[in-house]
Amino acid sequence: MNVRRLIPTAAVAGAVALGLTALSACSSSDAADRGSGDKLDVVASFYPMQFLAEEIGGSHVSVTSLTKPGVEPHDLELTPRQIGGLAEADLILFLKGIQPAVDDAVGQAGVENTVDAAKLTTLENHGTEVDGHDHGHEEGEEHEGEEHEHEGEEAGADPHIWLDPVKYAEVAEGVGKSLEKADPDHAADYRKNTDTLVGELNALNTAFETGLKDTTTKTFITTHSAFGYLAERYDLTQEGIAGLDPEAEPSPARINEIHAVAEKSKATTVFFETLASDKTAKTLAKDLGLKTDVLDPLEGITDESAGADYIEVMESNLAALEKALGAK
Repeated sequence: MNVRRLIPTAAVAGAVALGLTALSACSSSDAADRGSGDKLDVVASFYPMQFLAEEIGGSHVSVTSLTKPGVEPHDLELTPRQIGGLAEADLILFLKGIQPAVDDAVGQAGVENTVDAAKLTTLENHGTEVDGHDHGHEEGEEHEGEEHEHEGEEAGADPHIWLDPVKYAEVAEGVGKSLEKADPDHAADYRKNTDTLVGELNALNTAFETGLKDTTTKTFITTHSAFGYLAERYDLTQEGIAGLDPEAEPSPARINEIHAVAEKSKATTVFFETLASDKTAKTLAKDLGLKTDVLDPLEGITDESAGADYIEVMESNLAALEKALGAK
């Protein structure tokens, strides 16, 4: 992951000490609301965690996200107020491996009800060690150059679990149980809301299975290698221009590989995302004579998002993939 903005442990500890002695909050707009009333104060690290907390918690929770809309979550910088405010939360929901600054701050906060979504399902390596991209191939299938690591990027587990509706449903189940434990008086409501959300995610999975079952090509090209779980789930091949870091610059060798892959696989589209620059995607698409489109990794919802929430944006992603892959 992007570690350029990693906050040193000593700095985090100092910020926690500072934050604990001041009126603190996890977002400037929610300072007066946190801790008020009978609602459970939940701090979510970024949108996929916020969505789960809001959908499952319903009217019994007050959810604050550490990542404001439009902010690229990988590069999030926390203020001392945000870091200190973590200690006042009733429950913290985060995903280790996405936001180094959050990982450090959560470790210092010492909140009893701290939930790491990465532990609620099984993480997998999606070729982060393979030239910084995920091939998304089936077990046993070999690809040229798989033994070589991308310069400057370490191998590791892919944290983008929310882009697989099945894995996201597993996480939802775990979040529901955590809310029940933190607030047993409303356990029945949390269980009901969890069941409702899991049902919606199961329906979304069925839609993806049906929509992507029969396509002209199985390969899609994307600037951000966030879709490894999605590709694996629906028997697709993700070809990332760069690695898991959406701002990473691809090497000339990787650009040449993408040229060859696009021609061989009959790919039609180079996908980019709303929270990062589209310059590389448009340049590559122009060189290859391909189209460009948005495939949203759902790390945040903005006015430019193709939907108001996770479900709607994932449905838009499905439509974009169906078009690009030539669904029949």
